[in-house]
Amino acid sequence: MWKGWCEERCTTARGGSHPCQKGDLLSWLCMGLFFSALWVPASLQCPERCQCAWDTATVQCSDAGLLEIPKGIPPETVTLHLERNFIRSIPEGAFSDLVQLQDLYLSHNRIESLASGALRHLGPELRLLDLSYNQLRMASKEDFGPTRAKTRIYQNPWHCDCALQELMETLNLEPETVNGIICESSVRGVGEGSRWEDPGPQGEHAGQPLVKLLDSGVNFCSLQRKTTDVAMLVTMFVWFFMVIVYVVYYVRQNQAEARRHLEYLKSLPSPHKIPIETDTLSTGI
Repeated sequence: MWKGWCEERCTTARGGSHPCQKGDLLSWLCMGLFFSALWVPASLQCPERCQCAWDTATVQCSDAGLLEIPKGIPPETVTLHLERNFIRSIPEGAFSDLVQLQDLYLSHNRIESLASGALRHLGPELRLLDLSYNQLRMASKEDFGPTRAKTRIYQNPWHCDCALQELMETLNLEPETVNGIICESSVRGVGEGSRWEDPGPQGEHAGQPLVKLLDSGVNFCSLQRKTTDVAMLVTMFVWFFMVIVYVVYYVRQNQAEARRHLEYLKSLPSPHKIPIETDTLSTGI
């Protein structure tokens, strides 16, 4: 196809029926186009509804009406825009092939959950991870893996608990976005916020920035550890009680068996007395 097109252009350029010779500039240009087309990697396929800028390795999928992470994102992608779509979840391995990814924008979606380890496959090159303005309520440090990228998780309806507290301490959060991590609901924490009044169905810390609660001394993990200790004590008490009951039952069963055995022995007839040889001899004398 390329050869026929080049010959046609050469003939037209010469104004006659003479094809281009090997040394002609147009011929060399056509051959360059031909070989460059052969060398285009197969990965340069842009996902559906997305636009790709190959010179900057940027994939633009913003405002595309996407319901999930698109398939076929080029492995060479450096910047990926997925904001302002309708994505609800991130499955595990969704970005496992994007080892060169540096900027990932997922803001203004409807993401409610992250699969276990959904983001741990992101390579060490990642510089920015934007998950703001979504519907995330719960997440753990295992979901994010060892990433050290600047992370945005503000403007989500967070449920503040020990897992979120540990996540806050692990992630490299943008300082200017930390105050935007608000507790929509919470468990009862240990510290300044522990009060006598009814905390309500959403918890006593609902509507407050998580970072300010932690700075004021609230510790959601202390509550969890305390609850775990109580549960362990209750479990140990139950097991101890079961052991005592078993020992008592075993002793009583043995006593009953011993009593029945003794009564059985008493019920047996007495054996006849066998005369002893010495007694017989003494009687004869």
